[in-house]
Amino acid sequence: MKISPSIRYSLSLIILLFLTSCKKNYITYYNRINDADSIYRLANNPKLAVEEYREIFKDYAPKNQDRIEEYATYITLADQYHEDFGGKKSLYQLISLLAPYGEEYKKYLPLFNKYGIDNPSVEQKITEWKQGLDKKLVDSFKIALQRDQMGRPLDTALTRKNVEKNAKLLIWTFKNYGFPTPEKIGWFPMPTFITHMVESKKDYPFIKEKLLEYVKSGDLSPRDYARMDDTYLGAHKQITLYGFNMIPVKDSAQTNRNRKTLGIPSMKHSSKIRKDFFKKLKQNDTHNIE
Repeated sequence: MKISPSIRYSLSLIILLFLTSCKKNYITYYNRINDADSIYRLANNPKLAVEEYREIFKDYAPKNQDRIEEYATYITLADQYHEDFGGKKSLYQLISLLAPYGEEYKKYLPLFNKYGIDNPSVEQKITEWKQGLDKKLVDSFKIALQRDQMGRPLDTALTRKNVEKNAKLLIWTFKNYGFPTPEKIGWFPMPTFITHMVESKKDYPFIKEKLLEYVKSGDLSPRDYARMDDTYLGAHKQITLYGFNMIPVKDSAQTNRNRKTLGIPSMKHSSKIRKDFFKKLKQNDTHNIE
C-alpha cells in the first residue's frame, strides 16, 4: 500500500515532535544528583546514595561535574559496598569523562586495574577520545583564548574589540556545532571565557539565552552559567542571584531557590562539597566565593 506524501509528512512531523518532547532536561538531572550527593555527603548514607545514583543514571547519560564528581563517586562507592555499577562498560564511560582533565584519570587506575582494564588500555581509550576532537574547533578556541587575554587589564579598547570577536565566534559555533563541549574541543577554561562575554553589549543577551538552553541540554555546567549571570548582575545592578559574586547574600532561602532553578546545590551543601574538595587536595579552603 502506498503512503501519500501528505501522510508521510504528517508522520514525520509527529515523530519529530515526539523526539523533541523526549529531550531530557538536565536541570532535573542536576537536582536529582544534588539530592543523591546530600544523602551521601550530609546524611552520611552512602549505600542509599548508590541506589539513588543508579536510578538517575538509568534515565540520564552521566556527567562528572567539577568537585561533586557524581559518576566517579557513584562507581567508587558502589565498588566499596560491593554493589553492581555496570562493570567495564561504566568504567570506560568514566575514562571518557575524565579524559579532558590531564592526569586526573591516574588516581582511578587501581580501580580500573581491579576490573581488568590495564594501564595501556586506559591510555588507548584516552588517545581515541582525543582523536575524536574537532581539530578546527580546537584551533579556533586556542586562538580565542589567546585573544581573550590580550590587553587585559589595561588596554580596555583592545579588550572590548577582542570580546566582540570572541562573541561572534561563540555564536558561530552555536549555529554550526552547538555548544563547544569538552567532547568537541577538549579542556578549555570555559567559566572564564563565557564570563567575559558579559562585556559584549551587543551579543550578551543572545549568548545568555542560548547558554541557558545548553544548561538544560546538559552541555554547559549550571555553575558556569550562574557565575556568568552573577558577574553581569554584580557589575550592572550590584545584586546576586546565586551567590557567585562578591555581593553579600541577603536572603539565603531565596538564593537557594534561585540555585535550584538551575540545578545548583544549596549554599550549605556547596560549602560542604567545597570543603571536601580542598580536603582531598590537602589544601586550606580560603575561598569566600564559589
